[in-house]
Amino acid sequence: MDLQLVEAYIPEKYFEKVNESLHEFPLVSYWVSRESEERKLIRVLVETKNTEEVLNYLENVSNVVDGFEVLLFPVQSYLTRLTQEEKEKIKQEEKEETTKIQRASRHELLGAIEKSSRITLNYTLLVILSAIVVTIGFIKNSEAVIIGAMVIAPMLGPVISIAFSSILGDFSLIRHSSITLLYAIAIGVGISILCSFFLPVPLDNTEFASRTHVNLSDIVLALASGTAGALSIISRLPDALVGVMVAVALLPPTVVLGMSLGEGLWQEAYGSGLLLAGNISSVILAAIIVFSLSGIRPIKWKDVDRAKTSVKFSILFVSITIIILITAIVFSKQVDIL
Repeated sequence: MDLQLVEAYIPEKYFEKVNESLHEFPLVSYWVSRESEERKLIRVLVETKNTEEVLNYLENVSNVVDGFEVLLFPVQSYLTRLTQEEKEKIKQEEKEETTKIQRASRHELLGAIEKSSRITLNYTLLVILSAIVVTIGFIKNSEAVIIGAMVIAPMLGPVISIAFSSILGDFSLIRHSSITLLYAIAIGVGISILCSFFLPVPLDNTEFASRTHVNLSDIVLALASGTAGALSIISRLPDALVGVMVAVALLPPTVVLGMSLGEGLWQEAYGSGLLLAGNISSVILAAIIVFSLSGIRPIKWKDVDRAKTSVKFSILFVSITIIILITAIVFSKQVDIL
């Protein structure tokens, strides 16, 4: 049984109302203590699957009450004596959970997503270093070096952030995430163009050549990888996310695009650009679908309609983009045949 601890610091005059309301939720344990003369502290032990429901209520209260603070902590271990009836109930709940998408609370996910949408010095350095590493990997025709660069490249974060913010209708976060993604792409393209002036462009290398064209299988791979990435995000499984970073491959086509532009190889640049756009669009579409199915929604009534509109337009826009890309892929193959 996965548990989390919620701490709520509540002004004295609001305590009775909040205390009564919290007892309506499915709680594992409950403690109350006096923090000061003005505030009381409520500690609530709750199953992870019920955390979001409790936090949603507390979030609504905290928006209208001064001096109200809420903290969330993971629980590594909890020892207590369970009755036979409680044990049977836990077993039954575990069976039911196997048919549902398990995820962390919206509040936890939002905090992690917002971090990946910011442009920081660490983010910039990781993009620069990974772009240099993958460029050298192409020149050496080393798959191992290219995979290493994909693992350290932080480009998947803002892509997932775009999908998540679309679900919530958070246009500010969509804008920040998009800027962060374009910033990373610009750095990757700029560094690879610069490298193409001093280093030979490895046209004959298999690793480079494989990123100069896109197939329908690449779109399917990106959709599957995007789905896996979204599932690993909502389940808070960072180890699985590393594999997704390698599979979806956003950085290599970015570098190939830059090197091709620097060398004036327009056909190769076109192919790598299509591959990059296809990967990004497919990941966003897959992540939006996963986040929607997992039940992530805004709680404020004024945000609900905006979120519904945002999801519809996001799915429509990304789907049209993918259709255009597939059409371009098919058309390119027809031209090659002729």
